[in-house]
Parts: sequence; structure tokens; C-alpha cells
Amino acid sequence: MNTNSIALPALLELNIDLTDEQFFQLCQNNLDLRFERTATGALIIMPPTGSETGDRNAELTYQLRSWSRQNRLGKSFDSSTGFKLPKGAERSPDASWVEIGRWNALTPAEKERFAPLCPDFVVELISPSDSTPKTRAKMKEYMDNGAKLGWLINRQQQQVEIYRPNQEVEILPSPQKLSGEDVLPGFVLDLAEIW
Repeated sequence: MNTNSIALPALLELNIDLTDEQFFQLCQNNLDLRFERTATGALIIMPPTGSETGDRNAELTYQLRSWSRQNRLGKSFDSSTGFKLPKGAERSPDASWVEIGRWNALTPAEKERFAPLCPDFVVELISPSDSTPKTRAKMKEYMDNGAKLGWLINRQQQQVEIYRPNQEVEILPSPQKLSGEDVLPGFVLDLAEIW
């Protein structure tokens, strides 16, 4: 055993006082890492996902992007996209979508950085290094900031938690498909490749 090594948690949460500009530059200067900030300013450093999670996340993003390109109702985003939520947190959902009118209302400068809005639709795919309680808290945070629909996909438990504003979380055991409801009209996620 190496006595000089340090065991670090899979997810680091640090209390560092950064301006929005400093946080943005930290993210740009460290593209191999994913960063988020809580509404209270705590910096969260997340390692890259494992290959299995990355593959499934790519499938999720692909299906959402394909639907979005066909109907042009909004813009879809992958897991490397950061958003500045209205209540102050800066988050990066695994997949997300913003209605086109809301996206077009942003200035070009706002679109280049972390868009100052909460996506209308968010998805979090739990990876082995994720904390389920913390991911659930993040889903609630999206709803509190204006998201209209959210899916928390837990591959290990083979279940999906569906989040909607002002409603109890709906838990579906082993669904094969998920409907985008009226938020993403006509979108159906096929979970066969994600399970």
C-alpha cells in the first residue's frame, strides 16, 4: 500500500468564492472535468463518466437531438452544456432541451456562455459514482427553477423517476419507452439501448 496516496471521493464539493467569470474560465481551462456550482456557491468537481455511462448518455442525447432536429421546436443539449439557473446554481444536466422562443430571446453573448435559464426539459442518468439523494435534490432544483419535465434514469435499479412542477415524483419500474408529454410533443425515448 502506498502511504503517500490520498483517497478522494468520486465527487468533490469545495467552498471557493468565484465570480461568474472566474467559474467560466475554470471550466474552459479544464475541459476534461465537469464542474457545477450550487446556489450557495459551492464548487462541485465531477470526474469523467465511465465508458458504459458515456455510451448510454450518447444514446440519450442522440434520440433527443434527432427528435429536436425534425421539429425545430427548440434546442437540445448534451452533458457538457452548463446553464445558470434563475436561483443562482450553475448546472449541467446529462441531456436537456430549451423551447425555441426562450432560446431565441437570449443574446449572442448569453448563448456563448452558460445560458441564464433553466432548460424546459432535463435528464440525469445516474452513473455508479453518482449519489442518488444528491441527484434527486438536483432534479428538485431544476423543477424549482422552472423546468417543466425531468427524468432521473437509474440503470442499476431499472427505474425512472419523472419530475413535473408542483406534482409528486412518479416512479416507473423498467419502462421500455418514455413520453415527452406536452413539453416535447411527439418525443418518445426508447430505453432499450439505455438499459
